[in-house]
Amino acid sequence: MTSAREIEFERNFSQADFDRFARLSGDDNPIHVDAGFSACSRFGRPVAHGLLLLSVLRGLVEELFPGARVAHLDVMFPAPTFAGETMRFRAAAGEDGVTIALGVRRAADDTLTCEGHCRVRP
Repeated sequence: MTSAREIEFERNFSQADFDRFARLSGDDNPIHVDAGFSACSRFGRPVAHGLLLLSVLRGLVEELFPGARVAHLDVMFPAPTFAGETMRFRAAAGEDGVTIALGVRRAADDTLTCEGHCRVRP
């Protein structure tokens, strides 16, 4: 954690984490859980569910604004997140007190894999 207005958290997901999230969410798209299938994709290996990344970011939002509800969410995924790589999750509150910048970066090379923002309501 860097300040009361900004939180960073590092996490390394395993393929088992992707598989558990697929079972929990019901999203068993082979791009997330099938190494053979995803090897033939443009990514070359399984990628994280976007909602898995957003779940971690939502936890950071909760730390910044306990009990607040997310009223708006706008995110994009410019690069894949792979198993076995340390990812840096960040949430930073804006000056207006309701907008939060969100981001996920690969720690090894600082590649942005998820970015966006949300607005919260108390």
